[in-house]
Amino acid sequence: MGTIRQDIHSSAIPVVCRECEARHGGICSALEPAELLRLGRHARRREVPAGTELVSAGLPVDTYANILSGVVKLTKLLPDGRQQIVGLQFAPDFLGRPFAGSSSVGAVAASTVRLCVFPRAELEDMARQSHPLEHRLYAQSLRELDDAREWMVILGQKSASQKLASFLLLLGTHIDPTVDGFSDVIDLPWTRADIADFLGLTIETVSRQLTRLRNAEIISIEKNRHVTVLNYPALTTEAGI
Repeated sequence: MGTIRQDIHSSAIPVVCRECEARHGGICSALEPAELLRLGRHARRREVPAGTELVSAGLPVDTYANILSGVVKLTKLLPDGRQQIVGLQFAPDFLGRPFAGSSSVGAVAASTVRLCVFPRAELEDMARQSHPLEHRLYAQSLRELDDAREWMVILGQKSASQKLASFLLLLGTHIDPTVDGFSDVIDLPWTRADIADFLGLTIETVSRQLTRLRNAEIISIEKNRHVTVLNYPALTTEAGI
């Protein structure tokens, strides 16, 4: 008799979790079936449109969430009232700051976002009891730190064309949780103005660089936001990788 896989297809795991492919790489993959059942009793699915504020900087937080699909932008409010985009999150990232009463950054849906939301107190209590869950949360925090350091290099040292190519590679690698590796079809979650803000460029420069990549047949663009990567090696070269 063959070995029964103890994964999301196991009958011991809640149905809502068995149907969640995002949990393979998220924090829930560190949980045993009984722990998933416990968390599932308190979890609820939520779908929000682009522009919805998910976390308010400086305000008390009573829920955390797993991102099931879509893109979340992390923002920092500047003294003059402007907002700076400081990071991106994708499925199956964990949205929240464990063991902190509030977040230093805000979180806004950059596209339609599907979430699995659960109480902060429940998740933190489980993390105290489960070393694998605690380790997974810690590992994601370190990965986010590594990503932030890498993006500092991109913003500080790369040219405009390299920044935009690096941005497209970032999206293609993370935007579709069902694709292992790189997705060559990207629906840009932002306007040109948002992309310019994130990359530290002007809107005109972003538009010019996208046109250049299209004319070089490295990408194709339909309806301003639907991008298809036609030549992945060339795009990595453009990114300076």
